[in-house]
Amino acid sequence: MIGRMRHSTIAAIIFLAVGSLGGCDLGPDYKRPDVATPGGWREGDAGGNVAWPAADWWQGFGSAELNGLITTAQQANADLGAAVARVKEADAQARIAGAPLLPSIEASGGPSTQRIVFPTSGGLQVPYSEYTVGVSASYQVDFWGKNAAALSAAKSTAHASRYDLQVVALTVVSGVATTYFEALGLQDRLQVARDNLANSEDTLRLIREQAQVGTAMELNIAQQETIVAGLRAAIPPLQRQISQTLDALAILLNRPPSNMRLAAQSLTPLSVPVVAPGLPSELLARRPDVREAEAQLVAANANIKVARAAFFPSLSLTASGGIESLALSGAFSPASTIYAIAASVTQPIFEGGALKGQLAYTKGRYEELLQNYRKAVISAFSNVEDALAATRRTAEQQASQAVAVAKARRAYELAQLQYRAGSVDLLTVLNTETTLFSANDLLVQIRIAHMQALVSLFNALGGGWQDSGPQGIPLAALPNSKGHQ
Repeated sequence: MIGRMRHSTIAAIIFLAVGSLGGCDLGPDYKRPDVATPGGWREGDAGGNVAWPAADWWQGFGSAELNGLITTAQQANADLGAAVARVKEADAQARIAGAPLLPSIEASGGPSTQRIVFPTSGGLQVPYSEYTVGVSASYQVDFWGKNAAALSAAKSTAHASRYDLQVVALTVVSGVATTYFEALGLQDRLQVARDNLANSEDTLRLIREQAQVGTAMELNIAQQETIVAGLRAAIPPLQRQISQTLDALAILLNRPPSNMRLAAQSLTPLSVPVVAPGLPSELLARRPDVREAEAQLVAANANIKVARAAFFPSLSLTASGGIESLALSGAFSPASTIYAIAASVTQPIFEGGALKGQLAYTKGRYEELLQNYRKAVISAFSNVEDALAATRRTAEQQASQAVAVAKARRAYELAQLQYRAGSVDLLTVLNTETTLFSANDLLVQIRIAHMQALVSLFNALGGGWQDSGPQGIPLAALPNSKGHQ
């Protein structure tokens, strides 16, 4: 009779819990926020080709050294290693979150020594041993979807960690390319400064020769010496910048700065790839940072469901069975068998506002991440527009500056000839000399800016990345994972 009552009670509890579920909606289900998508790029070429960067876009610069540096960074960069570790952490958290959806089973067993005291017999103590072996199982029925929502949130967080890894990988590759171009450009500027110094020293020797025959004054020598000293003083800062840039490149490659050397010495021989941006409507699916922001938003939406489910009763089922005997020889007799089945319902009544506070927190967190997602979308479009503008304008500026350098060099050469012939004064030569020196240095700076603008454009367009679904990306296939197992 007692057994029947127990089973009837369990059935009633389950019936009431299931019945309560029908009137409860723990939504809302996630829905991607609406975002405005531009029809075209303001700085794009309306009549140009529509394409996206290749996954190995840096190959377009035609530098074997750059290709090797990027390969090294993909395998050794510390930030990438940390991102891979975060993926492992998130995967582990997802496994932890999924555990409550499965029963928990435990086994136990062992002997115990006890004593029976007989007060009526003068405190006589009779020791005896008891042997027990048992298995217990417990399961929390997920009527309200709390555990399933927690698992969904953990999975979305794991997805976000994979998108974050792709963001870091793209940032590292872009950083290597940008720093490499900076180093080569600085070496070009250093060479320009040395050439300018050599030319200025030649002019100084000419003036001193003229002073010896009386055709030049000490003032002319002093003026040219001032120019020579200024050009010589411009060289050490460039050498310092080159050293700092190589140090920054060493950090990206995770190697000692003292071992950082570059084989290439100039930016000029590199190819300039043509970049044709795809349609704006496709950009969001090609930016891992946007997908990361959305994955975090999905996780936050699931956490709201978890917080809402905490207000409802939780039903736990437990069962245990085993054997208990005073002697091992009789442990497996029917009389030694023990078992128990139980169910319990827990309903929060007073939590001091903790449950309401947690729900408010998850809603606020969702609103925060929603704004972050919208900002990521707008930033993605803005990044492309900025990079397109920088690429186009620096190309135009470079072409114009190249003409200016040619004109300045021609003016300087004519001034030199006419000065030797005595038809112009030294001031004219000095003016054309300064103009040429400045024009050469500015041309190199513009060339650096153009190459870096191209890298920024490749980066803004997603660097050839495509969303194939983070759950389909095994950890071993991710960048930098082999060195951090």
